[in-house]
Amino acid sequence: MSQTPTTRDAETLPPPSAPDKVSLEGLEDRWNAAWEHEQTYAFDRTATREQVYSIDTPPPTVSGSLHVGHVFSYTHTDVVARFQRMRGKSVFYPMGWDDNGLPTERRVQNYFGVRCDPSLPYDPDLVPPHVGGEGKSVRAADQVPVSRKNFVELCERLTAEDEQQFEALWRHLGLSVDWRQHYQTIGADARLVAQAAFLHNLERGEAYQAAAPGLWDVTFQTAVAQAELEARDYPGFFHKVAFHRPDGTEVHIETTRPELLPACVALIAHPDDERYQPLFGTTVTSPVFGVELPVLAHPAAEMDKGAGIAMCCTFGDLTDVQWWRELDLPTRPVLGRDGRILRETPEWITDPAGQEAYAEMAGKTAFSARTAVVDALRDSGDLDGEPAPTQRKTNFYEKGDKPLEIVTSRQWYIRNGGRPHTDTDGTDLRENLLARGRELDFHPDFMRVRYENWVGGLNSDWLVSRQRFFGVPIPVWYAVGADGEVDHDRVLTPEAAQLPVDPSIDVPPGYTEDQRGSVGGFVGEVDIMDTWATSSLTPQIAGGWLRDEDLFARVYPMDLRPQGQDIIRTWLFSTVVRAHLEFGALPWRHAAISGWILDPDRKKMSKSKGNVVTPMGLLEEHGSDAVRYWAASARLGTDAAFEVGQMKIGRRLAIKVLNASKFALTMAGDDPLVLDPAAVTAPIDKAMLAGLADVVETATTALEAYDHTRALEVSETYFWTFCDDYLELVKDRAYNRDGVLPAADAASARSALAIAVDTFLRLFAPVLPFATEEVWRWYRPGSVHRAAWPDAGPLRAAAADGDPALIAATGQALAALRKVKSEAKVSQRTTFARVRLALPAAQVDAVQQALTDLRAAGRVRGDLEILGSGDGEAVVTEHELDEPEQRR
Repeated sequence: MSQTPTTRDAETLPPPSAPDKVSLEGLEDRWNAAWEHEQTYAFDRTATREQVYSIDTPPPTVSGSLHVGHVFSYTHTDVVARFQRMRGKSVFYPMGWDDNGLPTERRVQNYFGVRCDPSLPYDPDLVPPHVGGEGKSVRAADQVPVSRKNFVELCERLTAEDEQQFEALWRHLGLSVDWRQHYQTIGADARLVAQAAFLHNLERGEAYQAAAPGLWDVTFQTAVAQAELEARDYPGFFHKVAFHRPDGTEVHIETTRPELLPACVALIAHPDDERYQPLFGTTVTSPVFGVELPVLAHPAAEMDKGAGIAMCCTFGDLTDVQWWRELDLPTRPVLGRDGRILRETPEWITDPAGQEAYAEMAGKTAFSARTAVVDALRDSGDLDGEPAPTQRKTNFYEKGDKPLEIVTSRQWYIRNGGRPHTDTDGTDLRENLLARGRELDFHPDFMRVRYENWVGGLNSDWLVSRQRFFGVPIPVWYAVGADGEVDHDRVLTPEAAQLPVDPSIDVPPGYTEDQRGSVGGFVGEVDIMDTWATSSLTPQIAGGWLRDEDLFARVYPMDLRPQGQDIIRTWLFSTVVRAHLEFGALPWRHAAISGWILDPDRKKMSKSKGNVVTPMGLLEEHGSDAVRYWAASARLGTDAAFEVGQMKIGRRLAIKVLNASKFALTMAGDDPLVLDPAAVTAPIDKAMLAGLADVVETATTALEAYDHTRALEVSETYFWTFCDDYLELVKDRAYNRDGVLPAADAASARSALAIAVDTFLRLFAPVLPFATEEVWRWYRPGSVHRAAWPDAGPLRAAAADGDPALIAATGQALAALRKVKSEAKVSQRTTFARVRLALPAAQVDAVQQALTDLRAAGRVRGDLEILGSGDGEAVVTEHELDEPEQRR
C-alpha cells in the first residue's frame, strides 16, 4: 500500500521544485483533479478483510444544503480514513445519499409547486408548474396535484441535482472518499437490501402488523415512531370539570384536552389515594355527553398532579394507551387522522343533549372543538372557574409543528426490545441488545450510556411503516377474499428474485394484473418504510450484501460508524437491531460520536433554528485546510463553538507548512535532496529527531484511540518549536554559504531538516491534505496520502542518544539573545561584540553542545560566556552590541 521509505535508509532525491512564491490559493482544485486522475483513494478490491478498514459513512439528507456542522463531523471521519490508509490499510470509504424521507417530499412540494395525489393517472409529459426559487414560495393551497409516479420522478430529479452540489462541496473539503463507491437510500441496491431484510424479519417473526393506537402527525398524515419524538413546551389551559356520581355529588378532574370528553372511557386514580378509594368500583357520568363511566385504580395515576384523578380517553396521550391496554377498557375514538372530530355521532352517546353537543363539534379541528366543549361546559355549569393558562410538555414529530395525536391504525412493526420479546435463542431481546452496546467500542466511551438509556427506556416496538409516497415500498400484498374484503392476515410476499418490487405496480407470485382489487385477487401495500428502516442497513447497502458477496466479505462487519450524538437512539440503535436480527453480531467494531457545533450564543446550530452557516463560503475564504484544522481541533463527543479565529490559526499553520518546508528543503540549492539518517551527527540535530520520535509515538497512539485532537495538538506544538527554534538555530550551518564549515556539519543539518519535513508532512496529512500534498510533490513522486505513516523507530535510531531537552534549552537561550535586541530596538541581524548568558544549571551542558549554532543564530561575533544560575530562566546578564559599521 505505501510507497515511501520510513527514512530508515538513505535516500537521494532530485532537488525540490518549489515555486518562487508559495500560496494556498488554488490547491483544492489542483490536487482534487490529480487525486481523481490517479485514483488516489480507490479501494483495493483484492485486499483481504484483515487488510481492509471499512467505514459506514453517514449518508447526509439530500434536502437542500449542507451546513458547517456536516463539515465538522465529516472531517473527523476523513482524518481517520487518511490515517488508516497511511497505516497500510485498504480503506473502504463510500458515500451515501439519504434521499428518501419526508424532508425530500416537502422540498419537492415547495421547489416544483406540486403535491401528490395517488388517485391521478401518470402523465409522461408532465412539466412542473414551478422550478427553483419561484417554487419555494408556493403556498400549499396553490400546489398542483400530480400522480404518485410523477411525484416520485420529481423527487428523484431534485435529489440528483442536490447530490451533485453535495459531492462538489465534499471534494472541495478534501474528503478522501472513493467516489466509485456510492449509493442512494432510494436506489435499486438500497431497495433490494431493505426489502430483503424486511422479508427475512417477517419470515422469522420479527416483523408484524397490528392495528393499535399510535402517534400520528395530522399535518403529514403519517404514523410516527418513538425515536422520532421531540418533547416541546406547548401552551394550553387547565379546565376543572365536574363528573357526576349517581347520588348527584361531583368528582372534579383537571384536563387540558376537554374536546376529548366524548372519548372518555374511565376516571382513574392511584390505588393508594385515600380521597378516591371509596369511588373505586363505582361509576360517574360525564358532563355534557351523559356517558356512564367506571372509576378505576392504576399505579400510573399521579396523586400530586392536578386533582389526583384523571379521565382516560381513547386516546389523549401515551398514559391513556397504557391504562386502556392494562385495564382492558373499550375503544371510543372521536378524533380522525386529519385531526378533526369524526362527523358521525358515536353510538355510545345516547343522551339527546349529548348528541346535540357532539353535533356542534363534529368535523371541527381539535382546537375549534375544544372551544365548543368549553362553551357547553359553561352552559351546563360543569366548568368550575375559568380555564387557567399553563405550559405543558407535548410530543411533536421532530419535523412537525403541531402536537401529535394518538389514533388507531394498521401499521408494520419490527421487534426491537421495546416490548417483551424472546430472541431466536430464547433469551430476552432487550438484554441482548444491551449486551451488543457493551461489545461496541464507543469513542468517547461516555456516549455508551446514551445507548443504554435509550434501550432501557423503550416502551414500544419499532414502527416502520409510513403513509408517504417517496421511499422504499413495503414489499407485500394482501389477498382479497370471496366477499371482496381485503384480508390483511393473508400476506402475500415476493420471491427473492423479484426484488426490489413496488406492490402498487408489480404482481405477487401466482396472480395476474387483472386480479388487482378483484374478488379472490389481491391489493398492494401502499405504505412505505420509515427512512430509518432503510438507513439502518447502510453497512449492508454500501457493503454489497445480496448483490456483491465478494465485496461484502471484504468489508463487513465494518470497522467504524461515525455519527452525531443526537441520532444514537435512531441510526446507531436501529443499525445494531438489524445486524443483530440478521447476522447475530454487531455491524461495526467502533462508533465515533461527534459533538454539536454551537453558535456564538452557545446554542446548537440547526436549520430549524436558522443559525446555521453554509460552508462553501468558509472554504473559499479561509481555505479547506484551515476549516479542517478548526474541525480537527475539537475532540469527539464534545461540542465546539463556531470559531473563525480558529480557522485563521489553521490557515496560518498551513501557510507555515509551505514556507518552512520550502526553506528547509532548499538549503542545498541545486544539489540533490538527501535524507540520510547516518549523516545526522550533530547533537542538536539528533535532539530534534529524538523529540520528533516522541511526537510520532504520541500522535500514533492518539489516532489509534480515535483522539485526532491530541495527535494534531502534539504535532502542531512540536512543529512550531521546529520552526521557531531548531530551524533558526541550524539554518546557517545548513546553508554553509561560505563553505567554511566542514561538509559533514552541513550534511547533518540538511538531512535532519529533510527527514523532519518528510515526517511532519505525513503527520499533518490527515488534517491538512492540500498543503501537505503540495509540498510532497515538490520532491517526491506519488501522493503523501499513499505514503507510509511515520515510524518512530527509524527516527529514534537516527537520534541515537539525542536529548530533546537540548532543543528547548538552546531555544530559550536564543530567545534571551533576541530579547536584548528587541528591547534595544535594533535589528536581529545586529551582532554581539560580547555577551554573558545565565542559564539554569541543568541546561548549561546541553547548550554547550549546540554552541556553534547558537552563536550563528544569535549573531554573536565576540565572546559568548555561558554560566549556570540555579533554576531560573535564560537571561543575558551582560552584553555589548556592535555599532552599525562593525556589524557583519
